[in-house]
Amino acid sequence: MCIFKEIKRLVNYGIANRLLCEEDKIYAVNRILDILNLDEYKDVEIESENLENPQPILDNILDYAYEKGILSHNTITYRDLFDTKIMDCLLPRPSEVIRKFYEEYKKSPELATKNYYNMSKASNYIRTERTNKNIRWKVKTNFGELDITINLSKPEKDPKAIAAAKNLKSSSYPKCLLCKENEGYAGRINYPARQNHRIIPLILNNEEWFLQFSPYVYYNEHAIVFKGTHEPMKISKTTFERLLEFVEKFPHYFIGSNADLPIVGGSILSHDHFQGGNYIFPMEKAPLIKQVSVRGFEDVDVGIVKWPLSVIRMRSEKRERLSELGGRILSTWRQYNDESVDIISHTNGEPHNTITPIARYRDNKFELDLVLRNNRTSDEYPFGIFHPHEDVHHIKKENIGLIEVMGLAVLPARLKYELELLKDCLSGNKNISEYEELNKHLKWFKYLKSKYENTDMDFDYILKMEVGKVFERILIDAGVFKQDEMGLKAFERFINFLH
Repeated sequence: MCIFKEIKRLVNYGIANRLLCEEDKIYAVNRILDILNLDEYKDVEIESENLENPQPILDNILDYAYEKGILSHNTITYRDLFDTKIMDCLLPRPSEVIRKFYEEYKKSPELATKNYYNMSKASNYIRTERTNKNIRWKVKTNFGELDITINLSKPEKDPKAIAAAKNLKSSSYPKCLLCKENEGYAGRINYPARQNHRIIPLILNNEEWFLQFSPYVYYNEHAIVFKGTHEPMKISKTTFERLLEFVEKFPHYFIGSNADLPIVGGSILSHDHFQGGNYIFPMEKAPLIKQVSVRGFEDVDVGIVKWPLSVIRMRSEKRERLSELGGRILSTWRQYNDESVDIISHTNGEPHNTITPIARYRDNKFELDLVLRNNRTSDEYPFGIFHPHEDVHHIKKENIGLIEVMGLAVLPARLKYELELLKDCLSGNKNISEYEELNKHLKWFKYLKSKYENTDMDFDYILKMEVGKVFERILIDAGVFKQDEMGLKAFERFINFLH
């Protein structure tokens, strides 16, 4: 392998993907030479190419670096740290990215986010060669089509990195993965490199916020909007004001927040943040099952959504009216009790009721969905009364956060292998008793075996459809008011309580 050829290929890739200009070519080459401990460069002829991502070139450079002793360990963690450092040689400074973003924003918010997203992929901050491996499909249910994905984009734990991390001095910089100090950070063996990371400053509710994309994209332009200061998640009327102001600035995006309590919240509750993007989730398509009226807000369209979770949808041309009504609903829900449906707002002073909010701008109106959540546990349901119950943990037992609430299942990578084995077992090619990792699926397997005993249907299709039905049940478990006669009456009692 000729290392000079790979360097030239990478720099040409950067120019072709508008990461750097022709005038930056020599500078970029010299920066890469420095990282590879090279003090000379030979120009070589290469063929033109159109790569979707730079990973094939980076892999060749990483192999060279390991062969020469520059890369200490040839494992995924060490390779990720090293190739991120190389990619930074192709990227503009943050101020240039910000200036370009807002120049394009003046033309169109959609243009600005689209090009910023393309840069995040081209820079390998979003590793598309991994995210493209995620398995996706849709399933028809009683609540419309649900989106299913098996997440394969996060790399597995690196044993060498785990061992080395034990000897590292503890660090609180950056404080978390969402802090603004991640921009350009070199990373550690126990913390991802972010030299190829660029963030866009925003003002929401007269506060400093930032826009970035998730490196593990689950949908188109999967954005994260995070507060400039490291403060814990807190759902309040101010949250609704921020969300609605964001969709006013970016009307082609939805934006939402995880709830602010464990079990019903997201994975990072220590830093206030939202998730958004240019994507239509199944919940957005769900119709109203009943229109309602709230005294004092007759000018606001309000209704109960036909959805497995308990969703109040509000629409108005004035975003201030939505945040005001949202504030009333939130403050009422925080204290609301209805023991007939297991809703208890506090036990021993600990709060249980909160909300997952989602904002959009549709058909010239602001729209705010408020999903009522409760994180109480019981002896019968130690993981959470309104949480996936144990009979579905073989598919998913993690928190039902914002993305799942809206109808997109993010399922663990283990399912790819386990579903393949189950398919072989259902078709009679393998024996389930020989696979210990399938013990968790045994009850489900027996149900499927009985249901499809005399079918000649494709078991791959069957399993995908049945996983979708399990996800529907998971969402039903998470709903505080079930969509049956008793549940809807209880939901209406809460609406009437707002008066």
